[in-house]
Amino acid sequence: MEIEQLEKIASQVRRDIVRMVHSCQSGHPGGSLGCTDLLVALYFERMELKEADGKVVFDMDGSGEDLFFLSNGHISPVWYSVLARKGYFPAEEMATFRKLDSRLQGHPTTHEGLPGIRIASGSLGQGMSVAIGAAMAKKLNGDDHLVYCLMGDGEQQEGQVWEAATFAPHHMVDHLIAFIDLNGQQIDGPTVKVMNNRDLGEKYKAFGWEVMEIVEGNDMAAVLKGLTEAKSKAGHGKPVMVLLHTGMGYGVDFMMGSHKWHGVAPNDEQLAAALAQLDESLGDY
Repeated sequence: MEIEQLEKIASQVRRDIVRMVHSCQSGHPGGSLGCTDLLVALYFERMELKEADGKVVFDMDGSGEDLFFLSNGHISPVWYSVLARKGYFPAEEMATFRKLDSRLQGHPTTHEGLPGIRIASGSLGQGMSVAIGAAMAKKLNGDDHLVYCLMGDGEQQEGQVWEAATFAPHHMVDHLIAFIDLNGQQIDGPTVKVMNNRDLGEKYKAFGWEVMEIVEGNDMAAVLKGLTEAKSKAGHGKPVMVLLHTGMGYGVDFMMGSHKWHGVAPNDEQLAAALAQLDESLGDY
Protein backbone atom coordinates (compact mmCIF):
# COMPACT_ATOMS: atom_id res chain seq x y z
CA MET A 1 0.00 0.00 0.00
CA GLU A 2 0.97 3.63 -0.45
CA ILE A 3 1.83 5.49 2.74
CA GLU A 4 -1.20 7.72 2.22
CA GLN A 5 -3.49 4.68 2.22
CA LEU A 6 -1.96 3.37 5.43
CA GLU A 7 -2.32 6.79 7.05
CA LYS A 8 -6.01 6.84 6.14
CA ILE A 9 -6.49 3.42 7.70
CA ALA A 10 -4.66 4.62 10.81
CA SER A 11 -7.01 7.60 11.07
CA GLN A 12 -10.03 5.30 10.82
CA VAL A 13 -8.56 3.01 13.46
CA ARG A 14 -8.16 5.98 15.79
CA ARG A 15 -11.82 6.86 15.21
CA ASP A 16 -12.75 3.28 16.08
CA ILE A 17 -10.70 3.46 19.28
CA VAL A 18 -12.31 6.57 20.71
CA ARG A 19 -15.79 5.44 19.66
CA MET A 20 -15.38 1.99 21.25
CA VAL A 21 -14.10 3.37 24.54
CA HIS A 22 -16.77 6.08 24.60
CA SER A 23 -19.61 3.66 23.88
CA CYS A 24 -19.04 1.63 27.05
CA GLN A 25 -17.37 4.41 29.05
CA SER A 26 -14.48 2.09 29.80
CA GLY A 27 -11.15 1.18 28.26
CA HIS A 28 -7.69 2.45 27.43
CA PRO A 29 -7.51 5.03 24.63
CA GLY A 30 -4.10 6.61 25.28
CA GLY A 31 -1.76 3.72 24.50
CA SER A 32 -4.11 2.44 21.79
CA LEU A 33 -3.89 5.72 19.89
CA GLY A 34 -0.11 5.80 20.29
CA CYS A 35 0.43 2.29 18.87
CA THR A 36 -1.98 2.65 15.94
CA ASP A 37 0.67 3.34 13.30
CA LEU A 38 2.72 0.27 14.27
CA LEU A 39 -0.21 -2.15 14.16
CA VAL A 40 -1.53 -0.75 10.88
CA ALA A 41 1.93 -1.00 9.32
CA LEU A 42 2.34 -4.58 10.56
CA TYR A 43 -1.02 -5.99 9.54
CA PHE A 44 -1.58 -4.07 6.31
CA GLU A 45 1.96 -4.02 4.95
CA ARG A 46 4.72 -5.96 6.68
CA MET A 47 3.36 -9.18 8.20
CA GLU A 48 2.98 -12.27 6.04
CA LEU A 49 -0.53 -13.55 6.81
CA LYS A 50 -2.52 -16.51 5.57
CA GLU A 51 -4.98 -15.56 2.86
CA ALA A 52 -7.46 -17.35 0.62
CA ASP A 53 -9.41 -15.70 -2.18
CA GLY A 54 -8.04 -12.33 -1.10
CA LYS A 55 -9.24 -12.68 2.50
CA VAL A 56 -7.30 -13.39 5.66
CA VAL A 57 -7.66 -16.86 7.14
CA PHE A 58 -7.20 -17.56 10.84
CA ASP A 59 -6.28 -20.74 12.65
CA MET A 60 -4.86 -21.17 16.12
CA ASP A 61 -1.91 -23.19 14.82
CA GLY A 62 -0.35 -20.18 13.09
CA SER A 63 2.06 -22.19 10.97
CA GLY A 64 3.19 -20.75 7.66
CA GLU A 65 2.58 -17.11 8.63
CA ASP A 66 3.93 -14.33 10.82
CA LEU A 67 2.42 -14.07 14.31
CA PHE A 68 1.70 -11.09 16.54
CA PHE A 69 1.26 -11.14 20.31
CA LEU A 70 0.01 -8.16 22.30
CA SER A 71 1.51 -8.35 25.78
CA ASN A 72 0.08 -5.05 27.07
CA GLY A 73 -3.43 -6.33 26.45
CA HIS A 74 -5.17 -3.30 27.91
CA ILE A 75 -4.66 -1.52 24.57
CA SER A 76 -7.07 -4.02 23.02
CA PRO A 77 -9.10 -1.30 21.20
CA VAL A 78 -6.34 -0.71 18.66
CA TRP A 79 -5.85 -4.43 18.08
CA TYR A 80 -9.56 -5.11 17.71
CA SER A 81 -9.92 -2.28 15.21
CA VAL A 82 -6.94 -3.38 13.12
CA LEU A 83 -8.14 -7.00 13.10
CA ALA A 84 -11.64 -5.95 12.08
CA ARG A 85 -10.43 -3.56 9.39
CA LYS A 86 -8.13 -6.29 8.05
CA GLY A 87 -11.13 -8.62 7.75
CA TYR A 88 -10.74 -11.05 10.65
CA PHE A 89 -14.27 -10.26 11.82
CA PRO A 90 -17.00 -7.75 10.85
CA ALA A 91 -16.32 -4.13 11.77
CA GLU A 92 -19.84 -3.88 13.18
CA GLU A 93 -18.80 -6.19 16.01
CA MET A 94 -16.72 -3.36 17.46
CA ALA A 95 -20.01 -1.94 18.76
CA THR A 96 -20.02 -4.78 21.33
CA PHE A 97 -16.71 -3.76 22.91
CA ARG A 98 -16.67 -4.57 26.65
CA LYS A 99 -20.34 -5.56 26.59
CA LEU A 100 -21.70 -8.68 28.29
CA ASP A 101 -21.19 -11.84 26.21
CA SER A 102 -19.07 -9.92 23.67
CA ARG A 103 -16.05 -11.53 22.03
CA LEU A 104 -14.32 -8.15 22.39
CA GLN A 105 -13.53 -8.11 26.09
CA GLY A 106 -11.54 -5.34 27.74
CA HIS A 107 -8.45 -7.54 27.62
CA PRO A 108 -8.10 -10.06 24.77
CA THR A 109 -9.25 -13.56 25.65
CA THR A 110 -9.46 -16.82 23.75
CA HIS A 111 -12.50 -18.72 24.99
CA GLU A 112 -14.84 -16.45 22.99
CA GLY A 113 -13.06 -17.57 19.82
CA LEU A 114 -12.31 -14.14 18.34
CA PRO A 115 -10.27 -14.59 15.12
CA GLY A 116 -6.78 -13.14 15.38
CA ILE A 117 -6.41 -13.73 19.13
CA ARG A 118 -4.17 -16.62 20.21
CA ILE A 119 -3.56 -15.86 23.87
CA ALA A 120 -5.30 -14.05 26.69
CA SER A 121 -3.23 -11.02 27.62
CA GLY A 122 -3.21 -8.03 29.90
CA SER A 123 -1.59 -9.63 32.93
CA LEU A 124 1.53 -7.64 32.25
CA GLY A 125 4.92 -9.28 31.79
CA GLN A 126 3.78 -12.50 30.13
CA GLY A 127 3.48 -11.76 26.42
CA MET A 128 7.12 -11.98 25.45
CA SER A 129 7.45 -15.38 27.13
CA VAL A 130 4.59 -16.67 24.97
CA ALA A 131 6.08 -15.08 21.85
CA ILE A 132 9.41 -16.78 22.55
CA GLY A 133 7.63 -20.12 22.87
CA ALA A 134 5.85 -19.57 19.56
CA ALA A 135 9.12 -18.58 17.89
CA MET A 136 10.88 -21.69 19.21
CA ALA A 137 8.00 -23.85 17.97
CA LYS A 138 8.37 -22.34 14.52
CA LYS A 139 12.08 -23.08 14.53
CA LEU A 140 11.46 -26.69 15.58
CA ASN A 141 8.90 -27.03 12.79
CA GLY A 142 11.18 -25.55 10.14
CA ASP A 143 8.94 -22.50 9.76
CA ASP A 144 11.04 -19.39 9.19
CA HIS A 145 8.22 -16.86 9.60
CA LEU A 146 8.61 -14.10 12.16
CA VAL A 147 6.99 -13.64 15.54
CA TYR A 148 6.25 -10.10 16.71
CA CYS A 149 5.46 -9.00 20.26
CA LEU A 150 4.47 -5.58 21.62
CA MET A 151 5.06 -4.56 25.25
CA GLY A 152 4.59 -1.34 27.18
CA ASP A 153 7.39 0.63 28.80
CA GLY A 154 5.71 0.48 32.21
CA GLU A 155 5.54 -3.26 31.66
CA GLN A 156 9.34 -3.39 31.76
CA GLN A 157 9.01 -3.11 35.53
CA GLU A 158 7.75 -6.72 35.62
CA GLY A 159 10.27 -9.39 36.58
CA GLN A 160 9.07 -11.98 34.08
CA VAL A 161 10.06 -9.66 31.24
CA TRP A 162 13.69 -9.97 32.28
CA GLU A 163 13.53 -13.74 32.64
CA ALA A 164 12.33 -13.83 29.04
CA ALA A 165 14.98 -11.29 28.04
CA THR A 166 17.65 -13.65 29.38
CA PHE A 167 16.14 -16.76 27.81
CA ALA A 168 15.73 -15.59 24.21
CA PRO A 169 19.38 -14.72 23.40
CA HIS A 170 20.67 -17.80 25.21
CA HIS A 171 18.53 -20.01 22.96
CA MET A 172 19.21 -17.89 19.85
CA VAL A 173 15.54 -17.13 19.25
CA ASP A 174 16.48 -14.97 16.30
CA HIS A 175 13.19 -14.70 14.40
CA LEU A 176 11.55 -12.85 17.26
CA ILE A 177 11.03 -9.09 16.89
CA ALA A 178 9.82 -7.41 20.07
CA PHE A 179 8.72 -3.81 20.53
CA ILE A 180 8.59 -1.59 23.59
CA ASP A 181 6.08 1.25 23.32
CA LEU A 182 8.13 4.09 24.77
CA ASN A 183 5.48 6.69 25.46
CA GLY A 184 6.87 7.45 28.89
CA GLN A 185 3.51 7.09 30.63
CA GLN A 186 1.79 4.48 32.76
CA ILE A 187 -1.40 4.44 34.78
CA ASP A 188 0.04 6.20 37.84
CA GLY A 189 2.13 8.80 36.01
CA PRO A 190 5.36 9.19 34.01
CA THR A 191 7.48 6.03 34.04
CA VAL A 192 10.53 7.99 35.21
CA LYS A 193 8.65 8.87 38.41
CA VAL A 194 6.83 5.58 39.03
CA MET A 195 9.92 3.39 38.54
CA ASN A 196 12.61 4.65 36.24
CA ASN A 197 13.54 2.06 33.60
CA ARG A 198 16.67 4.06 32.75
CA ASP A 199 18.41 2.99 29.55
CA LEU A 200 16.39 0.07 28.23
CA GLY A 201 18.46 -0.14 25.06
CA GLU A 202 21.68 -0.73 26.98
CA LYS A 203 19.94 -3.24 29.23
CA TYR A 204 18.73 -5.35 26.31
CA LYS A 205 22.11 -5.13 24.60
CA ALA A 206 23.71 -6.41 27.80
CA PHE A 207 21.26 -9.31 27.79
CA GLY A 208 22.36 -10.21 24.23
CA TRP A 209 19.66 -8.65 22.04
CA GLU A 210 20.06 -6.80 18.76
CA VAL A 211 18.63 -3.38 19.63
CA MET A 212 17.35 -0.62 17.36
CA GLU A 213 15.07 2.39 17.62
CA ILE A 214 12.17 3.91 15.71
CA VAL A 215 12.39 7.49 16.90
CA GLU A 216 9.24 8.68 15.13
CA GLY A 217 6.82 5.93 16.05
CA ASN A 218 3.81 7.94 14.88
CA ASP A 219 5.20 8.66 11.43
CA MET A 220 4.08 5.95 9.03
CA ALA A 221 7.09 6.26 6.73
CA ALA A 222 9.47 6.01 9.67
CA VAL A 223 7.62 2.99 11.07
CA LEU A 224 7.73 1.18 7.73
CA LYS A 225 11.44 1.90 7.36
CA GLY A 226 12.05 0.70 10.90
CA LEU A 227 10.14 -2.53 10.32
CA THR A 228 12.22 -3.21 7.22
CA GLU A 229 15.39 -2.69 9.24
CA ALA A 230 14.13 -4.92 12.05
CA LYS A 231 13.33 -7.72 9.61
CA SER A 232 16.83 -7.43 8.10
CA LYS A 233 18.33 -7.96 11.56
CA ALA A 234 16.28 -11.10 12.25
CA GLY A 235 17.73 -14.53 11.57
CA HIS A 236 21.30 -13.67 12.57
CA GLY A 237 21.52 -15.40 15.93
CA LYS A 238 19.94 -12.76 18.16
CA PRO A 239 16.36 -11.69 18.98
CA VAL A 240 15.58 -8.12 17.91
CA MET A 241 14.32 -5.42 20.26
CA VAL A 242 12.79 -2.28 18.76
CA LEU A 243 12.48 0.77 20.99
CA LEU A 244 9.39 2.45 19.55
CA HIS A 245 8.97 6.09 20.57
CA THR A 246 5.28 7.04 20.46
CA GLY A 247 3.02 9.66 21.95
CA MET A 248 0.34 8.68 24.45
CA GLY A 249 -3.00 9.63 22.91
CA TYR A 250 -1.44 10.51 19.56
CA GLY A 251 -3.88 12.00 17.05
CA VAL A 252 -6.21 13.60 19.60
CA ASP A 253 -4.70 16.85 20.84
CA PHE A 254 -6.20 16.93 24.32
CA MET A 255 -5.15 13.33 25.03
CA MET A 256 -1.57 13.60 23.82
CA GLY A 257 1.28 13.10 26.25
CA SER A 258 -0.79 12.66 29.41
CA HIS A 259 -1.01 9.56 31.59
CA LYS A 260 -4.51 10.74 32.54
CA TRP A 261 -5.78 9.18 29.30
CA HIS A 262 -4.22 5.80 30.02
CA GLY A 263 -7.57 4.36 31.09
CA VAL A 264 -10.24 7.07 30.89
CA ALA A 265 -13.13 7.22 28.40
CA PRO A 266 -14.08 10.48 26.66
CA ASN A 267 -17.47 12.01 27.37
CA ASP A 268 -19.86 13.06 24.57
CA GLU A 269 -18.25 16.46 24.06
CA GLN A 270 -14.74 15.04 24.11
CA LEU A 271 -15.71 12.32 21.63
CA ALA A 272 -17.03 14.93 19.21
CA ALA A 273 -13.81 16.94 19.57
CA ALA A 274 -11.70 13.83 18.96
CA LEU A 275 -13.64 12.71 15.89
CA ALA A 276 -13.36 16.20 14.41
CA GLN A 277 -9.59 15.68 14.29
CA LEU A 278 -9.73 12.26 12.63
CA ASP A 279 -10.66 11.51 9.03
CA GLU A 280 -13.19 8.81 8.26
CA SER A 281 -11.84 6.69 5.43
CA LEU A 282 -13.28 3.19 5.71
CA GLY A 283 -16.65 4.12 7.20
CA ASP A 284 -17.57 4.12 10.87
CA TYR A 285 -19.05 0.86 12.09
